[in-house]
Amino acid sequence: MILVLALVVLAVGAKASDEVRIDKERCVVIKDGKEFPLYGKVKIVDSFEDIKVKLVNCFEDVDIKLVDCFEDSCGKVKIVDCFEDVKVKIVDNFEDIKVKIVNNFEGVKR
Repeated sequence: MILVLALVVLAVGAKASDEVRIDKERCVVIKDGKEFPLYGKVKIVDSFEDIKVKLVNCFEDVDIKLVDCFEDSCGKVKIVDCFEDVKVKIVDNFEDIKVKIVNNFEGVKR
């Protein structure tokens, strides 16, 4: 019985450390105690990502606008090959955040 309880406590503790949340005021994703901006230069990778993103059409966490310059405000992203601010992996399941690509009104959903 004590062994089962210990395993449950370990499982809950492991899940708490994998928690991902969005700080809407500062426009960042917090994952494993690290902060990643929801704007700036983004590199799309297949492995060793900072965050996992699912592209959706509705019920998104963040609206993203793809830009070529001035990616300095919340929701504005420039796709780059090097010197990125954050590395993103596009996934279909088990995402950290859900993103919708938009042309206007980018930013974190309030």
